[in-house]
Amino acid sequence: MSGSHPFRVLRARPLWIANGVITGVLALLFAVFYVGANVDPAGHMTKLPVGLVNADEGVGHANLGARITESIEKSTESEDKIDWKVMDEKEVKEELGEGKLYGALVVPADFTSSITALTGATTTGTPARPTLTVLTNQAAGSVGSGLARTATTRAAESASLQVGEELTAQTEAEQAKLPAAARVLLADPAAVTVKDGHPLDSHSGLGLTAFYYALTLVVVGMLSANVISGQVDHALGYTHNDLGPLRRHRPLIRATRVQTLAMSGTLMAGLSLLLGTLVMAGAVGFMGMDASHLPLLWLYSVSAIAVSGIGALTLLAVFGTPGMLVVTLVFIGMAVPTAGATTPIEALPGFYRFLAEFEPLRQITGGIRSILYYDAQGDAGLTRGWVMMAAGLVAAALFGFGVLGWYDRKGLHRIPVETTPEESAVPA
Repeated sequence: MSGSHPFRVLRARPLWIANGVITGVLALLFAVFYVGANVDPAGHMTKLPVGLVNADEGVGHANLGARITESIEKSTESEDKIDWKVMDEKEVKEELGEGKLYGALVVPADFTSSITALTGATTTGTPARPTLTVLTNQAAGSVGSGLARTATTRAAESASLQVGEELTAQTEAEQAKLPAAARVLLADPAAVTVKDGHPLDSHSGLGLTAFYYALTLVVVGMLSANVISGQVDHALGYTHNDLGPLRRHRPLIRATRVQTLAMSGTLMAGLSLLLGTLVMAGAVGFMGMDASHLPLLWLYSVSAIAVSGIGALTLLAVFGTPGMLVVTLVFIGMAVPTAGATTPIEALPGFYRFLAEFEPLRQITGGIRSILYYDAQGDAGLTRGWVMMAAGLVAAALFGFGVLGWYDRKGLHRIPVETTPEESAVPA
């Protein structure tokens, strides 16, 4: 058998079957997670939070702004899609500035008076059309802001037509006295304008720099864990280290699985200080990403890399060779579509909304978004980010050391005590 040509292994059916099953499942899962989450955001949208402000001061007992907002609240079209939150102008500004709203609709203070002026326009007068303002919030996510903008604009236009029908019916006797322009405007009295409710700086990637920065932190942590795991194994003499055509092997230093994970985790935590600094230097210093609260951003970056890396090291240690596939699914496959950055959580199918509650990328993105866009406010996602990272670190420690401790107690050592690497090697 030793003289057989190495390509003969390609005749082995188990080799094809095992690799086909593993890579096939991976391909299927990535398609399901990525495409499935984003195939119909508008159709899956449920309770997207949007502000509704009636600042109309009215005229006498009439307040058409209240009629507009009441009509929008009761509209069956948006009953399940949009979660209208009635509030005043100060509250809507605060919640847009905390990322709690994807947009808002504002009825101005002079809405009723402007429409009343339409019904009293003279043949020489120029009627003034009141304006309903749709506020967007790209900082909360460009797709979510776009969905909110579309739904809010449609609701405002529909409400304007409804009010126009009522006014036309009420002033039917006076229609002939009004100029043609006034009669046209009376049928659809309100114009709709769109404004940015929470403006971002120019180098903010239209609200996506937080997501890509967070994704960088997670990927750096994940890939660093893979490197560190291999290098620690080499340093202990459990594996060879290939450098091009050269192969190096160190003398075996026996270590329990728990000790190995502890060493890897310590190395990951220490190197995260360097890695977090380099990520921030690359994004902010070299590429010019808009960012404030730099000390806090640095601390959060270091912590996110450390937690992601230690979590990945735990999975690699527990699952062995398949661990990298598990790490890829947890930190990339299931994480990217549920991060709430490309597609809002409220526009995901139920299964993906469930994953978003604990997937690490979503929690890290929320904290970065708060630091970059929302003045590092705790309510804007920073507090949740810190809490969930701490919870993830504790969970990784309990799971990793718990399972590996059980392996050690059962005698499931990486190399049996009575066996040396030379004795376990298969001759070429």
